[in-house]
Amino acid sequence: MKEDPRNRSRRVVDLIEFAQRRECLAEAISVNSFPLRIVHNDTKLNNVLIHEKTGKGICVLDLDTVMPGCVLHDFGDLARTASCSVDEDEVDLKKVSFLPTIFEAVVRGYLESTECLLNAKERETLPLAPQVITFELGLRFLSDYLDGDQYFKTKYPNHNLDRARLQFELLRSMENYSDKIRNIVESALQFCHP
Repeated sequence: MKEDPRNRSRRVVDLIEFAQRRECLAEAISVNSFPLRIVHNDTKLNNVLIHEKTGKGICVLDLDTVMPGCVLHDFGDLARTASCSVDEDEVDLKKVSFLPTIFEAVVRGYLESTECLLNAKERETLPLAPQVITFELGLRFLSDYLDGDQYFKTKYPNHNLDRARLQFELLRSMENYSDKIRNIVESALQFCHP
């Protein structure tokens, strides 16, 4: 933002201010504060091969991103992509919303497989994980836009800007559901026996 190599900062003051008001999210899930585990780092539904007839997951795809990391990033990214009402390239922000019902299914499915793996701090931080990863991705898109679209492949001018706006709108929607998100996770954790 300070370097502003393409003179774009003045066009996105609203997004910069939005991000600055949420700066605390940048430190909320520090990898150094949680166990280092093997994670996928791109946990989207389109990275799971689904059986054509049964509809059940067969295997995980796109393994080039697998490395040590924080499971909360994987959970947050899965919740972000699955619980969003639109595709990541949607430009009509009025269509963007967080879907608590889908989020609840994601939480229950995730905990079904990880209840014995997660420690107390990880379980406690689950409700915040989708907001953190959504904020991070919005920042990455915004940063790339400010830098002249050097990292992410774009399909049209301002593509990264549109992506950043979508992620920040999704984050805003998640914030509106903060209490519900916390209640969903707490309720699901009551049935776990770590």
